[in-house]
Amino acid sequence: MFESLSEKLQGIFQKLTGKGKLTEKDVDEALRQVRLALLEADVNFKVVKDFVTKLRARLVGSDMLNALSPAQHVIKIVNEELVGVLGGARSNLTLASQPPTVIMLVGLQGSGKTTTAAKLGLHLRHSGQRPLLAAADVQRPAAVTQLITLGKQLDIPVYSENASGLTVAVNSLKRARDMAASAVIIDTQGRLHVDKAMMAELVEIKAKTSPQEVLLVADAMTGQDAVRAAEEFHAQVGLTGLILTKMDGDARGGAALSIKAVTGVPIKFIGTGEKTDALEPFHPDRLASRILGMGDMLSLIEKAEAAFDEKQVLELQKKVRQSSFDLSDFLEQLQQIKKMGPLSQIVEMIPGLSALGKKLPQIDERQTKKVEAIIRSMTLTERQNPSIIDGSRRRRIAAGSGTSTQDVNQLLNQFRQMQKLMKQMAKGKMPFSLPQ
Repeated sequence: MFESLSEKLQGIFQKLTGKGKLTEKDVDEALRQVRLALLEADVNFKVVKDFVTKLRARLVGSDMLNALSPAQHVIKIVNEELVGVLGGARSNLTLASQPPTVIMLVGLQGSGKTTTAAKLGLHLRHSGQRPLLAAADVQRPAAVTQLITLGKQLDIPVYSENASGLTVAVNSLKRARDMAASAVIIDTQGRLHVDKAMMAELVEIKAKTSPQEVLLVADAMTGQDAVRAAEEFHAQVGLTGLILTKMDGDARGGAALSIKAVTGVPIKFIGTGEKTDALEPFHPDRLASRILGMGDMLSLIEKAEAAFDEKQVLELQKKVRQSSFDLSDFLEQLQQIKKMGPLSQIVEMIPGLSALGKKLPQIDERQTKKVEAIIRSMTLTERQNPSIIDGSRRRRIAAGSGTSTQDVNQLLNQFRQMQKLMKQMAKGKMPFSLPQ
């Protein structure tokens, strides 16, 4: 989402890096370019003005201009101010002292509210909670069916009945207590635009259920429209947090950079894809780091810990040391990596590689699927010993995977190179070695 903004900001800093010392004129020119980059990213005008004013106050007239590496100081200060705009510290969910915790989701149609309810339920379950989903969006009949379907897929109970949204919300709390659920997520009605009837029901649901959290689900792709919607919901219902969906899209990112500063309400989660596990807690410092091209290793580590089983990792290390890593192991590792999300997003989290995220050929999702198809078309013996794959076997594998013999040859050549590299690593001939 922030690709264009990130490239422009990195370009600005690159120009400063070549200067031994910075003058006030250099700072003013850099700030002018930062202001234009933010405005082009659809960031709220007032937010941009305040941001640049704070930057100038910290940069001009300070010892920074005489520093040995002024460009690094500029980046440091921009990063700190960007974190402030995004909300400062991480804002966690408020849990009830006496279960169940009630979380009320509000938002307009098309924002992904119902899907987000299921994603949030999965997140809570991974955190040790026992969630119940309440299908209170009876304004859109398909929303009830959708939530029930998602609940079955995730094995999360869903409460629904043929009644008003208010009745469903109130009765879901009773059901939660009966089944000892520790959290209730209420999917309230959404409409195409804010209207009095919708707001009146939301206010009543809030009054009757006393939720610990009232979270607005907003589509980050809609830019400043999402910010205006947040202002209206907050003024009439009273929000405690925000969930920005479609953060994996190609929008300019203005909503994410404006919404906290304009509404005063913290972003608590971001949706990063369509899959039910594509919901991440929002960390202002990590997003700021990614925008500035400095990566996000903490999020990458968390994704890896969630996707990879410790026993599998130890077994893999053993196979590498014994040079017994085969194509079946390679296929298994591909599948584990896919659990972490799109490869382009993973690359963007690695410091120094964010700018290459769209350029590296190995992150092509279609290529990954092709590799999987080729390996799946092999017999177990062929996976364990690729050297036996002759011309006729290659033709059979290509036909079975819907690829060409050239594709099969390319994979086998790449795998041989990987095996050589692993043997070197195992023998300690690389600048790093595997844990013993």
